[in-house]
Amino acid sequence: MSSTPLTRRGTVLAAALTSATLLLTACGGDGGDSSDAGEKAAATRSVKAENGTVKIPADPQRIVTIGNTNLPFIDLGGKPVGVTEVSDSELAVLPDEQKSAYEAAEVVGSDGGEVDLEKLAALKPDLILVQFHSNDWDKVGKRLESIAPTVLWGLDTEWKAFAGEIAEAGNVTDELSRQTAEFKKKVTKIQETHRKTIDGTSFVDISRGDWSDPGTFYIADIGCSEIARDDIGLDLPEAAAGKDPLAYDSLPFEQISDLAKYDVVTYPVDADGRPTKPFKPVVDTNTWKALPAVESGSALGVFCPGNNSYGPVLQYLDSLDRALAKLTK
Repeated sequence: MSSTPLTRRGTVLAAALTSATLLLTACGGDGGDSSDAGEKAAATRSVKAENGTVKIPADPQRIVTIGNTNLPFIDLGGKPVGVTEVSDSELAVLPDEQKSAYEAAEVVGSDGGEVDLEKLAALKPDLILVQFHSNDWDKVGKRLESIAPTVLWGLDTEWKAFAGEIAEAGNVTDELSRQTAEFKKKVTKIQETHRKTIDGTSFVDISRGDWSDPGTFYIADIGCSEIARDDIGLDLPEAAAGKDPLAYDSLPFEQISDLAKYDVVTYPVDADGRPTKPFKPVVDTNTWKALPAVESGSALGVFCPGNNSYGPVLQYLDSLDRALAKLTK
């Protein structure tokens, strides 16, 4: 999962729940004024965002990204002039070009609520893209709006909508089109290649994070697991309608044995296929080693570098494809 410097619950929500829609529509002047001011005024669009209707440049050139908008904008080919901090683990899995784009930007704060407004203003942004907790917006939102047009997304924005809306606001829709086409292609390939496995197998996705209490794990029903369930069609457990995600409940290691009722167990690994550091205590337990899925080779490690933009999701789909292939050998 992403680990931007928000609360765990906020971070999870950023990737996993259904969004309130953000609609972007073209507007502007008639283009008849030949002056610089007239041309600039004509080249605008109106955006309906969490913070109301915002007039933004049609082709923004100096974009600052704050909170969860940093990496999705860069993933779409954007080159922000200012960013807030992201974790070392997130930077480590970025392609070199995206890492360079992030490092070339000025860091204007550790997170959304701790933005250095003077440093941000000195960058002379023409657009600010923001997704963080509403408490942070209450703290700095009006001051951000006084610096440049500011577009705010709520933490409940669904990831595909989030990517599409960032692409529209930041004028990077060409890359979005390529990514969405590749996403559909990979989903179709996995469904066609592994149809028998998908249709006749019960799965459970489990994980633990660096925030998890010692001796606990959780059943992951949001994030990348949600993509596997809703887009690919894997038979994975999920919370009942209206209830908190299963991922919010910490389970003791003693309950690992309850996973024996599932045909396949998936768990998080790093880019090299090793169990992630937070999950390593699980695989070291005798209870894990005694699971039928582990003994039969049906415990599958899957790499999920993130789930709030297409680039990392595409990497996840590749990893899932390779993992499912082990079941048919």
